[in-house]
Amino acid sequence: MNWTLEVVVVPVSDLDRSKAFYADRLGFHVDHDTRINDQVRLIQLTPPGSGCSIVIGHGAVPEMPPGSFKGLQLVVADLHRARAELVERGVEVSEVQILGENPHPVPNPLDNVGFVFFADPDGNSWAVQQISSRG
Repeated sequence: MNWTLEVVVVPVSDLDRSKAFYADRLGFHVDHDTRINDQVRLIQLTPPGSGCSIVIGHGAVPEMPPGSFKGLQLVVADLHRARAELVERGVEVSEVQILGENPHPVPNPLDNVGFVFFADPDGNSWAVQQISSRG
């Protein structure tokens, strides 16, 4: 039996600001923005190519302090290209960092050990790791 992670709730303080950050700055697809009433709103966004979405909302999601999620991680095939895209979209992102020693530096020395880091407007932190092939 497969167990797939499909949704992660990300705690934010301002839904419209966060929706704009994730959709416009990061390029996540807005799957839906549902207003059930004045107290309940859910927005689901999915990173391009991902099988897992994030949900931001008020009223029908677990209450967590905004910005308390740390270490969310995305994986890309080309870290330099991903970083350039984030910079172009106005995201404050770290320089490429190498964490650890790559046991398999071929075909690409950044695979598995190359990362960049950024945070959303509330301080939820994200890592982007390069894995160009899974072999």
